[in-house]
Amino acid sequence: MNLGKLGQAQAARGIFDLVQNDLEQVEKKISAESVASVDAVTAIGRYLQSAGGKRLRPALLLMSAKLVGHGNAGPSAIQMAAVVELLHAATLVHDDVIDAAETRRGRPSSNVKWGNHTCVLAGDWLYMQAFQIALRERNFLILDLLIGLTQMMVEGELLQLERIGRIDITEADCMELVDRKTARLFSVCARLGAVSAHSDAQAQEKLGEFAWNLGMAFQLIDDVLDFTARENVLGKPVGGDLREGKVTLPLVYALESATPAERRLVETVLEQRNYQRVPFAQILALVERYDGIDRVRERAQTFTERARQVMSEFPESAYQRALMAVTDLVTERDH
Repeated sequence: MNLGKLGQAQAARGIFDLVQNDLEQVEKKISAESVASVDAVTAIGRYLQSAGGKRLRPALLLMSAKLVGHGNAGPSAIQMAAVVELLHAATLVHDDVIDAAETRRGRPSSNVKWGNHTCVLAGDWLYMQAFQIALRERNFLILDLLIGLTQMMVEGELLQLERIGRIDITEADCMELVDRKTARLFSVCARLGAVSAHSDAQAQEKLGEFAWNLGMAFQLIDDVLDFTARENVLGKPVGGDLREGKVTLPLVYALESATPAERRLVETVLEQRNYQRVPFAQILALVERYDGIDRVRERAQTFTERARQVMSEFPESAYQRALMAVTDLVTERDH
């Protein structure tokens, strides 16, 4: 299924229409729960929320809840959707500080507006607020999932920091980071949806597997878009990963066949953290010459095919069809 931009947008609207009313409740919940006694924290929370975003993670949680809850997503699902979006926001704040990012979703990143010190503490506050909301459910399984997820994501960030500036990154290194930083969050979103709907352990496990594969594909496409997207569509500068010292899978694949001179081009960007001596167009040409982008798209496709296979085991319904369609949106998106 190869969606054009118009068809892609229409399909996305159709999918999100199924949970639109629930997402509006989630937005209200996030807004209410992002108010702190310190004005800067409240301002940062509102700034992040007003930037919008795909809201894919809360939508995934809500659709999972409705899939196994016979079309219902109760107050618990709304709370959990707010929790995962707050956790995601906290990671974005911290990531932008670590990466010294200047833009996020097409406008100045929070660290540019408020400074690193304030943003680190605001990110901490968002993490703790998410856990405070989750604690109200009085459900140890929910806390186990969220604590394990948070530890996994933090460890992923630490591993990434250890590898910054290195050219000897392997495919296994990349896949480990994709797992820790993105796929586990998707998986926990779907599992929390199932938990909030009081489904059995088997359904929780299957939904977790579906969403893990979806998350792997999502991040791999993100890595491709860092090379191929237009800046005004992506909402941040293209080529940002390599500029920040990160060698992602498209470049890893290209480097397997690159000449010593071509490797030196990449090393120059990693050392200088800019494209002044080696233009980004040269790096993009290198990645395309050795099929790095096509190979990553193929890897992403294997994950979406597995996700579809898992989802096909659920009874057909509007939510089952929507979750199947999400896999196409993930692999065909342009931002």
